[in-house]
Amino acid sequence: MTSITLNGVEVRFPFTPYDCQKKYMTKVIECLQKEVNGVLESPTGTGKTLCLLCATLAWREQFSKKKSDDTLSSSGTVSEDHSTEDNSTLSFYSDVPKIIYASRTHSQLTQVVKELKNTSYKPKVSVLGSREQLCINPEVMRQESNHAKVHMCRAKVSLRSCFFYNKVEENSTDKELVNAIVDVEDLVKFGNKKKACPYFLSHSLKQQADVIFMPYNYLLDPKSRKAHNIELTGSVIIFDEAHNIERTCEESTSFDMTPYDLASAIDTLTKLLSDLAQEAKFGDPSSQDLKTKIKVVANLKEILLKLEAAIDSFDVGDKGITKPGSFIYELLARAQLTYDNKEDVFKALEEIIGDLTGKPGIFINTSGLQKLLEIIQMVFRGDVSSSMKRKEEMEANTAFFKVHIHQDTSAQKKQKNDPWATSTKKAGNILSYWCFSPSFTMKDLSNQHIRSIILTSGTLSPLNSFASEFGIKFEVFLENSHVIERDQIFVSVIEQGPDRVPLSSAFDRRFVPENMSSLGNTVVNLSRIVPHGLLLFFPSFYLMEKTLEFWRDNGHADRIESVKPMFVETKGKEAFTETIRSYYDKVSDPQSRGGLFSAVCRGKASEGLDFTDTFGRGVIITGLPFPPKLDPRIILKTQFLDEMSQKKLPGQKFLTGKEWYKEQAYRAVNQAIGRVIRHKDDYGAIFLCDQRFKNREAQSYLPSWVQPSVRFYDNFGNIVRDVCHFFRVAQKMRPVVEKNPASDPSAFAASSSLSSVPQCSGSSSYTPSQKPCTQKAKMLDMHTSTLKRRRDEDAGYASMFKQYESQTEKSKIKPGNLFDALERMEHQIGANGTLGTVTQNHLSTLSLQYDKTMDEMMHGGKRKIKLVQEKKPSVSGVVPGDGKNYARTFLEEMKSSLSQVNFEQIRQALYLYKKNDNLDNLLLDTSLLTHDPHTYRLYRGLYPFIRAHHKETFDKKCLELTGTGCGYKPEDSLCKDEKRKKMPQSDEQPGGLSSSSSSFTPSTQLNVDQFKRGEQQGPQETQTGTDPKSQVQAAFLADVKKALGPEGSAQLYQAVNAYKKTDNYENMVTAAVALFTEKDENFSLLLRFENIIRRHHKRQYKEMLRALMGQGADTVPAQADETKTEERQSSA
Repeated sequence: MTSITLNGVEVRFPFTPYDCQKKYMTKVIECLQKEVNGVLESPTGTGKTLCLLCATLAWREQFSKKKSDDTLSSSGTVSEDHSTEDNSTLSFYSDVPKIIYASRTHSQLTQVVKELKNTSYKPKVSVLGSREQLCINPEVMRQESNHAKVHMCRAKVSLRSCFFYNKVEENSTDKELVNAIVDVEDLVKFGNKKKACPYFLSHSLKQQADVIFMPYNYLLDPKSRKAHNIELTGSVIIFDEAHNIERTCEESTSFDMTPYDLASAIDTLTKLLSDLAQEAKFGDPSSQDLKTKIKVVANLKEILLKLEAAIDSFDVGDKGITKPGSFIYELLARAQLTYDNKEDVFKALEEIIGDLTGKPGIFINTSGLQKLLEIIQMVFRGDVSSSMKRKEEMEANTAFFKVHIHQDTSAQKKQKNDPWATSTKKAGNILSYWCFSPSFTMKDLSNQHIRSIILTSGTLSPLNSFASEFGIKFEVFLENSHVIERDQIFVSVIEQGPDRVPLSSAFDRRFVPENMSSLGNTVVNLSRIVPHGLLLFFPSFYLMEKTLEFWRDNGHADRIESVKPMFVETKGKEAFTETIRSYYDKVSDPQSRGGLFSAVCRGKASEGLDFTDTFGRGVIITGLPFPPKLDPRIILKTQFLDEMSQKKLPGQKFLTGKEWYKEQAYRAVNQAIGRVIRHKDDYGAIFLCDQRFKNREAQSYLPSWVQPSVRFYDNFGNIVRDVCHFFRVAQKMRPVVEKNPASDPSAFAASSSLSSVPQCSGSSSYTPSQKPCTQKAKMLDMHTSTLKRRRDEDAGYASMFKQYESQTEKSKIKPGNLFDALERMEHQIGANGTLGTVTQNHLSTLSLQYDKTMDEMMHGGKRKIKLVQEKKPSVSGVVPGDGKNYARTFLEEMKSSLSQVNFEQIRQALYLYKKNDNLDNLLLDTSLLTHDPHTYRLYRGLYPFIRAHHKETFDKKCLELTGTGCGYKPEDSLCKDEKRKKMPQSDEQPGGLSSSSSSFTPSTQLNVDQFKRGEQQGPQETQTGTDPKSQVQAAFLADVKKALGPEGSAQLYQAVNAYKKTDNYENMVTAAVALFTEKDENFSLLLRFENIIRRHHKRQYKEMLRALMGQGADTVPAQADETKTEERQSSA
């Protein structure tokens, strides 16, 4: 346990907190001390919940101590009477703020309670829940609906006929309960053990609780707040997972009255009238109570009939009609429902529902009556007497609302889903009363004399626009950094699939077959290279269903299933739980290669679950989940926001409809992205598969901790290469400790994964007979079928290959390069495609060098891992090594440290500097390197490329901006000729540098054209063609023919021949990798195929091989020798 002091408050933390955690707790304490509201964003995995609990409880502990000292001091000076002390103590307890911790669901609250148990704080707690979750009375739980349970419970409690309720008082002070930190499950266990009602026990605990946990709709819905008797005065309210709070605020004060609701209520009252008539017929007809009851029921039925007629009187057409919010009072007045009689109607409805609930005999549906009861509570807010005040109240109540009346097309579906429905009504209109501003609810909450409101989540950005929607003042803001290092996250925008078809989920592109196919090919390839669990998020259920259907029909699904079994998110709660548990089991299975979980943005998987460690190594975002644009509620929301933003009300700021619409999509994306990193040691990859993500605006909406890591690629092959490299390094640096999976998916946050990490990134396990890097190469199918591996028709290939073999032999002509040598050695093969026995055996023996080396590498026989310090550009003004090597090193350093956009900006700045010699422009364009201390070294690394007459100025600027100079010396300002005059007799400069390499004149400085290409060419070597080289080539051709057969060999020859003519590296390597990775035993040919690659593609090909094989910087020894030989041939 660690103690730290933040803002004068001593906080006890389970471990030494990270800087971002200290920053977060400091902001929480600032809100509480200043009694102000705050919006705090901290990425998932930064320990946000733990920080919230420790900071608030530490502040409350200090506040309590100070209050206690002040109270005792005050009571001691006023009187020595003990009764006075008792009164002061009571006052003290009531003055110490309660902490109300609200989250979206009870499963999330369960995780919060578990976190609290891990701290040293032991506050008194209470967890509020519904009767659905806490009631243990079998008779009540048998009721069909929640409101029926509520009314039966109330009836039993009022009559004290509930055995479990009667045992509450004697168990409410039980130390086992009072002194424990309990969640809903613990309460139910205790209730069953003691035969006492958990629901009322939680309310009993609430009275003396320091911390009260509840779902946040209990706070935001005035009806729930009243039902649970939640006292808010002076309390601190924390809304965790607050990214959904806007929608909850609006929905808590909105309703839809359907024809089914009205018909159900009318039918219920009709039956009740019939029963009352029978009772009057056989009972005492003169009974006053019976007459009153009949009159009340008849009046209620008349109200409902008039309301039904008023709603159906509108000809709404296909799009419906929209009225101002105040129209709701006019409409209800037509049904004789007003402020004047709302109390009488409300009481009558409550009494009728209570009487009908649990009534023996045939079940009577009271859902329609309950809906009318809730509508009265929502619409007729406040208790006003004068007409003037009433008018003001009505205007205030409806300012953020719209009335929308539209056709009901779901009447038959509604009846089919509800077996108790008795209405025969087939059509009608729906009355919708929709709130379009969360400020209506939040202002009402804030007016309860609350000390502080804190909204926090992992995805709230942009904070200012988020806060502006709630209509209350927020003074503390935080957009926190992440605890992870940069090497723990890989983020790439995939704007086109392996077949170069642009990817987009835009309305006009989402169902285009080419787009769906390209997305499928992309997912197939990513599923092969991302280890363990892979998450696939779609913008909507409909789009997911249509896409998966297309993949099933066109074979994409089968190819994915061959690598990772697919699991699909369902809408039903029970089915979802079963699906997610099956996914966890599959990923946990050490014999499997993981699984792929297909889900929807804003669904259960994107917001309610943790995919820790191996359960979520990668997230694929298939598009932007914009809300449905043609949905009436979305249309009205955007129109409302446009209206309010134009009004420019004082003290209020509204987003435009367009801004809100965009933010909804990106917040959903960010929430899905948050599934991949769940703690400080986690790592994973994020793939944004929509070309719209390449826009600067789109990237600005991404979380701040993601933005610096976003990469862009010109081709899919490079993505595959870099992803392989990322996972290989991550698995070496952060091996996962084996753990048991969580038994309860909803409580998965506390569990981690699983099996030990294998050598190969793409597979969970492999049998002893499978070689790791062969397994990886096969799994990648890199640049393969989905990277456009083409298997053309058989016709023509055999004849082409024979023609190729029978070309005129030019044995006396020395091959000028590798392609000529390839053709020459092929001509030496006999017409039957074989070599002489002796020669063939000899060449096969030579080829064993490669097989042996590869086997040793796979089994770790000769693999060495050398840890070296990071090489950094010199800032002393002396360039290490020759200029070309330094330029290459600096280039690699720059590319590995910067995003593609920033890298391009620096490249362009150097290019312009070389062209126009303008240092001021260079300083301006490269200033981005001075914004972050981590890139100061890169800024100083530019010094060798600065021209002599600018070096002194640059050194001073560097000292000013970074705090460290570049080691400037007066001789650095000398031009090349002046330096030669100073050292006429020496070819070497001080420091061991030749004059040609140390004098960075415009002609010998960083080659900007090479910088633009992203690579530096090494010095050329002379040709040294040898006979052994020819033998190696012949052996390679023989082994290729043996491994691939005539058809495969013909395809390879065609690809190589095309490469020779067009220099198209991508097409050639696509075909080659596809052919050589079909069988594990052929993977060695892919290593030897490097000798076919032209010199300017060598580096790219080597990087691909290293990524596949899990190698370091060194090539295979035998191969390195051949590479040098080939380079000498090429240069000649």
